[in-house]
Amino acid sequence: MHVTWEPRGEAAVLGLEGERITLSSTIPRAPGGKLVGALESGSRLEVKVASCRRQGVVFTIEGRLIDATRALRAEIAALLPPGSGGPGPLRSSS
Repeated sequence: MHVTWEPRGEAAVLGLEGERITLSSTIPRAPGGKLVGALESGSRLEVKVASCRRQGVVFTIEGRLIDATRALRAEIAALLPPGSGGPGPLRSSS
C-alpha cells in the first residue's frame, strides 16, 4: 500500500491526473469528506473525496488533492505501475 490514512486504513494509488487522484482504499469516505494520510516516504497527503464505490473488500475513491505541491504530485506519480501510461482510470477518452 502507498498511503496510510489517519487514524486507520491504507490505500494504493491507481491513477493521477493533475490534482485528480484515484485510490483503492481499505476504508470508505463519503463524497465531500476529506481523507488525511501519509505516503510511505512520510509526505502528507490530503484528498477531498468526489466519489467512493465499494469494489469487493476495498473502496475505489476518486478525489482531488488538497494543497499538493509539484514535488508531492511527482512523488505520487512515481508510485504508479510502470507502463500504466500515467493517469490510469482518470484518462479521458477524447
